[in-house]
Amino acid sequence: MKLLEYEAKEIFAKYGIPVPQSGGVITDVQQLPEALKKAGSGPWVLKAQVLAGGRGKAGGVKIAKTEAEAQTIAQAMVGMKMVTHQTHGKALVVREVLVNKCSDIKREIYISVAMDRKGERPIIIASAEGGVAIEELAKDKPSAILKVPIDPVRGIEPFQARNLAFKLGIPAKEVGSFGRFVTALAKVFLELDASLVEVNPLIITPEEKLIALDGKIVTDDNALFRQKALAERPDHESTDLELEAKKVGINYIGLDGDIGCMVNGAGLAMATMDTVALAGGMPANFLDVGGGATADQVTAAFKIILTDPKVKAVLINIFGGIMKCDVIAEGVLTAVQKVKLKVPLIVRLEGTNVERGRELLKKSGLKLTAADSLWDAAQKAVKAAKEAK
Repeated sequence: MKLLEYEAKEIFAKYGIPVPQSGGVITDVQQLPEALKKAGSGPWVLKAQVLAGGRGKAGGVKIAKTEAEAQTIAQAMVGMKMVTHQTHGKALVVREVLVNKCSDIKREIYISVAMDRKGERPIIIASAEGGVAIEELAKDKPSAILKVPIDPVRGIEPFQARNLAFKLGIPAKEVGSFGRFVTALAKVFLELDASLVEVNPLIITPEEKLIALDGKIVTDDNALFRQKALAERPDHESTDLELEAKKVGINYIGLDGDIGCMVNGAGLAMATMDTVALAGGMPANFLDVGGGATADQVTAAFKIILTDPKVKAVLINIFGGIMKCDVIAEGVLTAVQKVKLKVPLIVRLEGTNVERGRELLKKSGLKLTAADSLWDAAQKAVKAAKEAK
């Protein structure tokens, strides 16, 4: 689960991490005067709140010296469609704009806490050269990247914080403040079950004060059951279909293809998508009904697939283990009764109660194409999708 900048900064403030004076987030230009007043005297910076880097180059970060200038910027920014190097050619609609008081910058530093999978522990990544894409810096100048592994229970030790401060060239009188900052940053990472907590840049002002000018937090979806406050926040990345799937306990991710896939088990789902691609097609989704799905969940899954207008054919690939083939068949029949099936349906069943499942589908009179193997099913799905275009 990815948080927007203003959400990350709200969390930072609760942990004592210094952030710029904020006027809050606006969703309408009429809210701007109050936001400017709350942020204090100008100049101000208006920042588009989208889950993508490179906002500045795409026109999503603007400085306003006067209220009239801020009004013009806000009118252009609220509702704008933004494309950055991280959106893969797709436009993100800016629905929220953060209004902050501008900060004077003397130096910029990069710092984050991430999960080191190889080392099996959190790690602090930092560089004295902040405000740039850390990926490019790591590629072009790897010696500029500092890494400090930290204890997953205690967090960063005081001596580690001091040593990092010296290597980053933190002013002597702010070494203590930096220690508190990096300790709090590690605490955010550990207590929120995060996979990434990033500040880029952490600035040093002319008065040699530290401020987290930007913020990014990515948390682990699997830990949301114990992160009640995070679970209540809106999921900015998920589509309406993905949110609907979450409500009924189905793993669904929309893709760009035209063959809807319903599979039980993540591994089988990925294998199914790969086989569809190998057969010359493109999957429209990743959908895993899980090993213990009920007929109602299967019905919901089928309806979600058919709601996607891109779907030209549906491929059901079930290996019955815990999830029995006859349960899948019952779910499919129930769904088809509720949703008018206008696209070809290809079904491949194997495993527990497979004969019972096949018999249910056969007697239903439902127009479908049976497949003997995954390769056979993929080929038939690709052919059906192409003929339906």
